[in-house]
Amino acid sequence: MNNRNRLTTFIMIALVVGIVVGYLVNTNTDATGATSFSDTMSLITTMFLRLIKMIIAPLVFATLVVGIAKMGDAKEVGRIGIKALGWFMIASVISLSLGLVLVNIFRPGDALFAAGMMPPVDASSGITSGSLTMKDFITHLIPTSIVDGMAKNEILQIVVFSLFFGTAAAAVGARATPMIDAIDGVAHVMLKLTGYVMNFAPIAVFAAVAGIIAKSGLGVLSTYGIFMAQFYFGIALLWIVLIGIGMAVIGPRILRLVSELRGPTVLAFSTASSEAAFPKTLESLERFGVKNRLASFVLPIGYSFNLDGSMMYCTFAAVFIAQAYGIDLSVGTQITMMLVLMLTSKGMAGVPRASLVVIAATLNQFDIPEAGLLLLLAIDHFLDMARSATNVIGNGIATAVVAKWEGDLGEPNKEPAISPLK
Repeated sequence: MNNRNRLTTFIMIALVVGIVVGYLVNTNTDATGATSFSDTMSLITTMFLRLIKMIIAPLVFATLVVGIAKMGDAKEVGRIGIKALGWFMIASVISLSLGLVLVNIFRPGDALFAAGMMPPVDASSGITSGSLTMKDFITHLIPTSIVDGMAKNEILQIVVFSLFFGTAAAAVGARATPMIDAIDGVAHVMLKLTGYVMNFAPIAVFAAVAGIIAKSGLGVLSTYGIFMAQFYFGIALLWIVLIGIGMAVIGPRILRLVSELRGPTVLAFSTASSEAAFPKTLESLERFGVKNRLASFVLPIGYSFNLDGSMMYCTFAAVFIAQAYGIDLSVGTQITMMLVLMLTSKGMAGVPRASLVVIAATLNQFDIPEAGLLLLLAIDHFLDMARSATNVIGNGIATAVVAKWEGDLGEPNKEPAISPLK
């Protein structure tokens, strides 16, 4: 059993054990005892949340700078890059908007707020009634010091600096190569560190589930079930929209592409990692008729800039947490949140539960309690399975569409010209 499957198994065991322990505490102790137990469990989950926040700044900076710098400055690369980024922007707006619309229609957080099932909020993280204005958003974008921005985990300022830094590095050319290689090494180290942090997920899952059920009873599971069903419905709808737009560009042949991507999609779903499916996705695209040089350029960029399932989840989850705490977000604030996520999601890696990093940073920008992530931690693996599979479908369609625009979409091949597995 590999490490990823082992972690999945431990999370499942922790989920079941957490339910059992929480139920026993809820039924065999009084309200005071259940509350005390829940408070103790919250200490464990707080530690996990702090570990997640610890990796935000270096992870976003390294992945975003390397992604931009490696685009190069050749005319052909620039032309393909612009077309790819154009599609990514369209897909991002669709994914984020769909999540925003559906969470406002379903309003899954209202049930938790009515039942008082929210995790406790630390007193120093009080909620303010004022909303973030566009002026505040724009002035907050530019860091006065990147060191200060990183120290305070100001995700927007880190993204803006990374955009400028990566663009400048690409313009310098060969002289910046050693530095970019070093930053690429930092990115790999941070991804490895993310894996280390996620090893604590089973403990955090146990604590989160046990604490919530001890305080609220088994009724919380029915609410989770409804939330998951609503999110999966949204994912299915997003697939239909993406395939429909892809068909408008490629034609009925898009169905052949979806069939070719079935293998890597299943792999991503079962491992909850779109990154694990990267080699097979590249192979499937070549078999579909996309030239290797184009697929090898567009697909990696898509893994940083075009995680459709993860982006939809970000708006869906962030507004859900706000609803669970009874925070009424105006339409303007929600649109501003969508614009924030449009930027912050671009530094998100295709690794298990990376969305938690982006959501944690975004909640802080809108004075929404970060403790709300605990509402999702117990079921996040199941949600991650759906969004990881969607990321594969979205990036596969994006690469094929860009190939069509470039005139590089050839006839289907039985075998790829160059196997990415070698």
